[in-house]
Amino acid sequence: MTDRVLLQQAFIAQTDWADAIIAPLAGDASNRRYLRLTRAATGETAVLMDAPPEKGEDVRPFLHIARYLTGLGLSAPRILAEDTENGFLILEDLGDALFARVIPKDANLELPLYTAATDLLAELHRHAPPPNLAAYSPGVMADMAALAFDWYLLGATGDIGAQRGTFHAAIKTSLSTHASETNVLIQRDYHAENLLWLGDRAGVARVGLLDFQDAMLGHPAYDLVSILQDARRDVPPAIEQAMIARYIDKSGADPETFETAYRCLGAQRNLRILGVFARLCMRDGKAHYVDLIPRVWAHLGHDLSHPAMAPVAEIARAVLPPPTPTILQRLKDLCASKPTR
Repeated sequence: MTDRVLLQQAFIAQTDWADAIIAPLAGDASNRRYLRLTRAATGETAVLMDAPPEKGEDVRPFLHIARYLTGLGLSAPRILAEDTENGFLILEDLGDALFARVIPKDANLELPLYTAATDLLAELHRHAPPPNLAAYSPGVMADMAALAFDWYLLGATGDIGAQRGTFHAAIKTSLSTHASETNVLIQRDYHAENLLWLGDRAGVARVGLLDFQDAMLGHPAYDLVSILQDARRDVPPAIEQAMIARYIDKSGADPETFETAYRCLGAQRNLRILGVFARLCMRDGKAHYVDLIPRVWAHLGHDLSHPAMAPVAEIARAVLPPPTPTILQRLKDLCASKPTR
C-alpha cells in the first residue's frame, strides 16, 4: 500500500464518508484522480478528488472557483470535505450525464444543451469575476499558441523552425488588436466532456461544471470558442453560428467586433491545443490525443481564414505541416520519448 493511499484513507476516515465503498472514475489529462464514494446503507454518493501536491497539483484554485460559481447559483460541485495540504477533496456528485454522452443517445437534446451552456456564459459574464485571478493576456496567449511550434512542429519535423519568434509577434499583435479584453472569468476547458446535464434543475443551473481550476481573466468569447470548436466532438456549424448569435444578443456585444475576437481566439486556442496534444503524447505517453489533432487542424484552418488573422495565417500555413497520416504516426512513434523536455 502506497503512502498516497494511506493518506487518502486517513482523510476519508475523518469525514462523514468513512464507511463509503470506493470505486474509480475516469481521470483527465492532469495528474488528478477521481473516485466515487458510495454509502452502502443509503446509496448516497460523493466524489473524491485526489490531486497530489508532489506532482504539481493544488486544490486551492479549484476551491476558490467552485465557491465563487456556486455563490452565483451555478452548478459547480459543493465542497463536502477538504485537505488542502495533502490534496484531497470530497465533492458533491453531479452524476455522469456528460454532454458528450447525453447527445449521442438523444440527438434532440443537442441544441437545448448547447443553448443552456451558452446562456450560462452570458449569465456568468454579467458578474464581476473573483479576485486574484491571473489575466489571459495577449502575451500569455501568444506564449501558449507557440506550443504549436515547440511540440507539434518539433514532433512533425524534428525542429521548432526559424519563424517561431516572428509567429509569436504576429499572433500577439492580432490578439492585442482584436481580443485584448480580460474582464470576465474564463474556465478555459469549457467543453462537452466537462459539462454535465442536470435536467432536474432549472435554468442555467442545469449545466454542471467541472475542471475549472485553471480559470483566468479573459475575453468573453474564449469559453464560447472552447465549447463550439470542441477538439473532441463535431459541433454542427449551424449550432456554432446560432450560439454565437445568441451570446451576442444576450450580452449586447457588437456583432462584428465579437465575431472577429471569436475567430482570433479560436486560432490561438487551436494552435495551443495542437501543441498540447503533441506534448501529451511525446512527453506524457498519452498517444490517443494525437487522434484528435485532425479535428483541431480543421478548426484552425477555419479561424485562420478570417482577415484579422492574415499575418498569422501566412506563417502558420507556410511552416506548420498538415496532420497527414504520416505526420500523425511520426508523433505516435515519439510517444513518451521526451519526458523531461
